[in-house]
Amino acid sequence: MDTKELLKKVRKIEIKTRRLSDHVFGGEYHSTFKGRGMTFSEVRGYQYGDDVRNIDWNVTARYNEPFIKVFEEERELTLMLMADISGSEFFGTDAQFKNEIITEIAATLAFSALQNNDKIGLILFTDEIELFIPPKKGKSHVLRIIRELLEFKPQSKKTDIARALKYLTNVMKKKAIVFVLSDFITDGYKDTLKIVSGKHDVTGIRVYDRREEEIPNLGMVQMMDEESGELLLVNTGAKGVRNQYHTYYRERVDYFLEAFLKSGAGALSCRVDESYVKKLLGYFKRRG
Repeated sequence: MDTKELLKKVRKIEIKTRRLSDHVFGGEYHSTFKGRGMTFSEVRGYQYGDDVRNIDWNVTARYNEPFIKVFEEERELTLMLMADISGSEFFGTDAQFKNEIITEIAATLAFSALQNNDKIGLILFTDEIELFIPPKKGKSHVLRIIRELLEFKPQSKKTDIARALKYLTNVMKKKAIVFVLSDFITDGYKDTLKIVSGKHDVTGIRVYDRREEEIPNLGMVQMMDEESGELLLVNTGAKGVRNQYHTYYRERVDYFLEAFLKSGAGALSCRVDESYVKKLLGYFKRRG
């Protein structure tokens, strides 16, 4: 992808996702993810209806009339986006690939965090940590994150979610809002997720294509494993083969739901041909 084409794609995603974050998600994001607590702001004269427990007795004694302490939410938060860029994300049978939807969702979340003056960081992973961008504020930083999501070329095609989560715990010492975006066609991350969820506010967003759910009956078909690159001759006409694949796929989906929900994390699934806007908005409303 040349520079001109990349900038055009970044701009297109910025316009679409920023509009969503400004008009749809901004307020929902703010109400869903709370700040670290309340911090002292100022004192002002007591007004009828104020909580007497907030009276500042030192200032009241000095001026011989009641004053109260005013507190405000300590708002600043950190949003960490963890995006799976393994080989299986470059799959799609409808209008978009899974990795394109992941980019749009990540950009929408990033602009929502930007609107609330929060820091945003990014981890791109396969079975390796491909890229880490430390959390920062600002529009130019968000645009860099979108550029990396669009054009980064991973060294590996495999997936290891547990490794990515362990890396997160090493680089993020303070509590963060974490979104893990993947198709989750893997397992082995349940125990690590439980530890991470005890420290951070974690949500898993499973992005999938409807054609992945089962193999159609097409007779003998040559297929390539997107993560290993291995070519296989598969008899899709055999009912046992189709059932075996469907069972494998459902086990991965069930593992995802059980791992996230039992660890106290949030979970939602977005199909590439459905509106991720409705899914995200519904999730925010349920949590808020």
